[in-house]
Amino acid sequence: MNQHPQKLSFKGASGADLAARLDLPAGTIRAYALFAHCFTCSKDLSAARNIAQALTREGIAVLRFDFTGLGGSGGDFSSSNFSSNLQDLLSATDYMRRSFEAPELLIGHSLGGAAVLAAAPEIPEAKAVVTIGAPSTANHVVQNFGVALDTIRDEGEATVSLAGREFTIQRQFLEDLENHDVKTQISHLRKALLVMHAPLDEIVGVDNASDIFLAAKHPKSFVSLDTADHLLSRADDAEYAATVIAGWASRYLTKETPQSSDVDDQPVSALVQETGLGKFQNMVKVGRHRMIADEPASVGGDDTGPSPYDYVSVALAACTSMTLRIYAGFKKLEVGSISVTVDHEKVASAHCNDCGAVAEGKAGKIDRFERRIRIDGQVDDQTREKLLEIADKCPVHKTLEGTAAVVTTVEGRAPA
Repeated sequence: MNQHPQKLSFKGASGADLAARLDLPAGTIRAYALFAHCFTCSKDLSAARNIAQALTREGIAVLRFDFTGLGGSGGDFSSSNFSSNLQDLLSATDYMRRSFEAPELLIGHSLGGAAVLAAAPEIPEAKAVVTIGAPSTANHVVQNFGVALDTIRDEGEATVSLAGREFTIQRQFLEDLENHDVKTQISHLRKALLVMHAPLDEIVGVDNASDIFLAAKHPKSFVSLDTADHLLSRADDAEYAATVIAGWASRYLTKETPQSSDVDDQPVSALVQETGLGKFQNMVKVGRHRMIADEPASVGGDDTGPSPYDYVSVALAACTSMTLRIYAGFKKLEVGSISVTVDHEKVASAHCNDCGAVAEGKAGKIDRFERRIRIDGQVDDQTREKLLEIADKCPVHKTLEGTAAVVTTVEGRAPA
């Protein structure tokens, strides 16, 4: 199961805002991947979407974005070229470094494959590169221009119809493609490479895969996509590709290792950032952990994650369970499995008979947390009373009952 993709944006090479999606696994993130789409395509192409979602089921988070002037991104496509695509890829990498983690896995589809091959040497954190239906030369794309090719060379630009849409292609685009020697860049890749290609690909012939594979040094692998079309438009083809990618990349991606105790003792900041999807959805980042926060539909949210008060309830329940486990271990009590349920509600202080001193002298409503502890093992009355006493010593419990100082600052750009 994967989380809903998060809507993001960052500045591209030309300064335009580039639209992006981040697909996150529901559990622990093994690594981050960066996906580059095919020529004149977008991040929302079914192949990109299906591969990203399939990779999240393998614990890999995937950032996919629209190159300048395409999809939801700003900027002028006619002024872009292969070089600017490479710069957009590096901008995406910098954004991931700042906001999440640098990508360890680079995936490129069609011309996006040539782009990741060319950009990979500039991304030291990347350990593995995957190409899907990629050309072995950047200027392979010019065959799509047909009879307009001479017009572009002679008159400086022409309108070209690609996949039912019209694009303005300038002469500088052709000249830039001709200046990129992808095969030489492949020979200096120094990263693991997986070449994926369909033998019956009618857009980019399979001989391109052979050229890429022969130009690369080991470790390298080739996987046939059998009867898939160039765009991997069938969901099962994209699913197969993603499964192979995840399995192949696992030997090259950094394994999660427990941090040392001196690092664990350091405070960890909690970052919560709007995703742009829905009214209230936020991404929650705590150390290397990623979650989603939202509100229920009854208050205008999409219910894609726990609400803020749900997280408070989780904190109390988790802290209680851990505190009791420490005590049981110290006393060598055979308590079996421990589970804690916490419910939260706003109640009128005057009607809360079991709220004690918290409700005394208070007008209006107060927060009431009801905590129910379940012990699977057998415990006598004396032990049960002691566990109740220890539960109240849980640090989160003491924080909720005590007084916490919240010091707040506001940062923002000064008006021009």
